[in-house]
Amino acid sequence: MDSLPVLSLLALSPIAVIGVLIAGLRWPAKYAMPIGFVVVVAVALLAWDMELVAVAAASVQGLIIAATLLYIIFGALLLLETLTKSGAMATIRSGFTTISPDRRVQTIIIGWLFGSFIEGASGFGTPAAVVAPLMLALGFPALAAVMVGLIIQSTPVSFGAVGTPILVGVSQGLSGGGGVDERVASTTGSYDSYIAQIGLNVAFIHALVGILIPIFLVCLLCGFFGEQRRFADGLGVWKFAVFASLAMTVPSVTVAALLGPEFPSLLGGSIGLALVMWTSSKGFLMPKDTWDFPPRDRWEDRWMGSIAAGAGAEDLSERKMSIVRAWAPYVIVGALLVLTRTVAPLKEFLQITTAVTFENIFGTGISQAVEPFYLPGFVLILVCLMTNVLHRMSGRQIAETWKVAGGQLAGAAVALLFALPLVRVFINSGPDFNASGIASMPLTLAEGAAAATGDAWPLAAPWIGALGAFVAGSNTVSNLTFSLFQFSTAEQIGASPEVVVATQAVGGAAGNMITIHNIVAASATVGLLGREGDLIRKTIIPTVYYCLTAGAISFIWINGFGLNAGSLLLVLVLLGLGLLVHRLLRAPSAERAAAPREE
Repeated sequence: MDSLPVLSLLALSPIAVIGVLIAGLRWPAKYAMPIGFVVVVAVALLAWDMELVAVAAASVQGLIIAATLLYIIFGALLLLETLTKSGAMATIRSGFTTISPDRRVQTIIIGWLFGSFIEGASGFGTPAAVVAPLMLALGFPALAAVMVGLIIQSTPVSFGAVGTPILVGVSQGLSGGGGVDERVASTTGSYDSYIAQIGLNVAFIHALVGILIPIFLVCLLCGFFGEQRRFADGLGVWKFAVFASLAMTVPSVTVAALLGPEFPSLLGGSIGLALVMWTSSKGFLMPKDTWDFPPRDRWEDRWMGSIAAGAGAEDLSERKMSIVRAWAPYVIVGALLVLTRTVAPLKEFLQITTAVTFENIFGTGISQAVEPFYLPGFVLILVCLMTNVLHRMSGRQIAETWKVAGGQLAGAAVALLFALPLVRVFINSGPDFNASGIASMPLTLAEGAAAATGDAWPLAAPWIGALGAFVAGSNTVSNLTFSLFQFSTAEQIGASPEVVVATQAVGGAAGNMITIHNIVAASATVGLLGREGDLIRKTIIPTVYYCLTAGAISFIWINGFGLNAGSLLLVLVLLGLGLLVHRLLRAPSAERAAAPREE
């Protein structure tokens, strides 16, 4: 079979099936992912003529990766339960409500700024796994907490885990590719400088697109979870939201220009968090009114998980703890993540010396390394053990934290144990493992899109990045898979490869908001499983905005502003947002009536 349109549709079929089942029919991921896995295996064997042993090896590789994700999830669950049982969460909640009891302000400070810092230090879905349970403990509905944790995994993601999506994803994705060496020689002269230039382009696009993400956060929070279901209530803090956005993105771009791709999100998030916390304590741009969720007895059942919102918010008179001592575990988590990713000898020891490698699975050449002491899960568990001592917890309390966290982990296991094998079969379906010589499913999909768009490719580039992240659950893997394809397509149409590859990385970051295993992992930390469809229907809104705007900016960057598709798209996006804001402000009663309600 050599029909590109047919092959593209077949490659799309596993993703389409999962999307229909989860987002359309509201099936839980634990039921939808096994069906998606069956579909991708059938397509791999029948259409791609993939070797059965390669399918098995790729599936085992996926199971190994799934185990590492469960390891991280367990660490996040254990930390939440440890802070809850020790009474620290009550003090943390009190501290945030002292700065502002307004849930919109808390969302921006905890989700956008603290989440960006955690993303810069750790990445790989850790921000949602840390932010969601923290917000749950502060009294947010579980569904709202996960939604916030997912949406902030956008702007800072391309520089997550100390720049891994750029330094590993883009760098290795382009390494050795045809035409890359010549392009490097004719531009920067150095491969490292070339990658740094792409990183700066990524930071610049993110800064332009991401400026509205905090506003999306609070508007969606108010519209879906407010008493009046008024999205316009989020606009009441638009000045604070824009200020918080710039507090992170301006340092991020500056760091990308001066220091390279390692630290834009790490330093941008930490600088922004410190600045906004300080200005907020002084009342700068604080809203005059206070927005909160409706009374607990009026919350919809679909908002809640098995862990009660506000868990750990006991009466402080029962057990007092200083704010420094209460926050110490999170500070230690951040410090250890930074040290293990920036101190070269320590990083090398944890990555290489202690790695466990599964070589040549079933003799196929497919291998997978696990770095148990480098993964964020180890840091989280280690900090839990330190917290047991720091917060003087009893043996009974400690045993209970492990029991509760272990029980909560089981709920996420089924979906992930099918999702990751599906991803690895999808990615490993190329000529190395099939008898047909057909390119892998991701590349086939990309080629189909390129054939359909031609010179308008920059508009489509972020969607390919988002697709890769949706399937693989990783901006890094998306960049590894598609960077060279994006580079080659850009050269074929006479566009700047540096801009198009940067747009790929930005789209890959946007895709993190809707990737299934991030949703399952974050949901598990708050006891919210089976609501994946509800979450995707919410997070798809900022995802679409991100890809449309990034594509328009990329096209204009390459072709200039004028009578062209990119300029038209950007004008339409801005006009659409302006009209939406006008409608929200002018018709609150109609908005409330039209706002979607959970069934």
